[in-house]
Amino acid sequence: MAMDWRPSCRIDTLPVRAAMLCTAREFFASRNVLEVQTPVLAQGTVTDAAIDSIRVGETGRYLQTSPEYHMKRLLAAGAPSIYQIGPVFREGEEGRWHNPEFTMIEWYRLGFDTTRLMAEVADLVDALIGSAAYDRIAYADLLGQRFGADIAGADSKTLVNLARDLGAGDEIGVEQALDLLLADAIGSQRGKRVFVTDFPAALAALAKVDANGLAARFELVVDGIEIANGYHELQDPGELAARMAGDARRRRDRSRPVVEADQRLLAAQRHGLPDSAGVAVGFDRLLALRLEAASIAETMAFDWQRA
Repeated sequence: MAMDWRPSCRIDTLPVRAAMLCTAREFFASRNVLEVQTPVLAQGTVTDAAIDSIRVGETGRYLQTSPEYHMKRLLAAGAPSIYQIGPVFREGEEGRWHNPEFTMIEWYRLGFDTTRLMAEVADLVDALIGSAAYDRIAYADLLGQRFGADIAGADSKTLVNLARDLGAGDEIGVEQALDLLLADAIGSQRGKRVFVTDFPAALAALAKVDANGLAARFELVVDGIEIANGYHELQDPGELAARMAGDARRRRDRSRPVVEADQRLLAAQRHGLPDSAGVAVGFDRLLALRLEAASIAETMAFDWQRA
């Protein structure tokens, strides 16, 4: 059978995509947020145990899963509020709403907290795919509604058993169980735009944690699809190093490649990351929602199988 050389999207999708990119840039320009470009291929990469980076041959460098580390280094060096639109890469993430290469809009706002940033995320989404109402729900309440259980107070065995009921394997750990439960709960939010807030400290990633043990983190879900993930950014370099070490332990426990902590990011954090909030938005998913597409392959010139 002949190889299919054609694009994965319709040709009439390309002008819609281009117009949305133009709208996004106009949005940030109107708010005096500076566009930057950071490396796609770099020596370091994220340590997050739930994400695998693509390592490039004998270079020892990684295709970046997010511009986060480099953008934070710019902030520590004195950059103003900044944004970036460009390709990012994640090993093994392929499916209806995943492609190993995809387009991300990521930005950081000096002096913002999660409340102000959520409002700006909503403004951008409205500008790109049309206006709608937004709900807000705490992480524990979302999972409680979905599974009829007090997730915040549940023990490890209960969490793992709930995840196994969703089809998880026998070797699953607590954090993996929480990830699966959240993914299922997010998928249940059809026909809505919902900000999920107040994540537990175990899922703080690189967000601050308050005195009540809740992370200053949010996710935006649109029609059951995760669109954005944002934080009031962690500023404590010691805590950052501890979380990276924890990631390394979790990666070893899951038999995944261990990634060394990015020493340049840690040095920038020690120098001083300004008070800021940042968020990453999946551009291809937003375009798919606007087009009512069946998958993000329909939003890209060439998806992973045709690239």
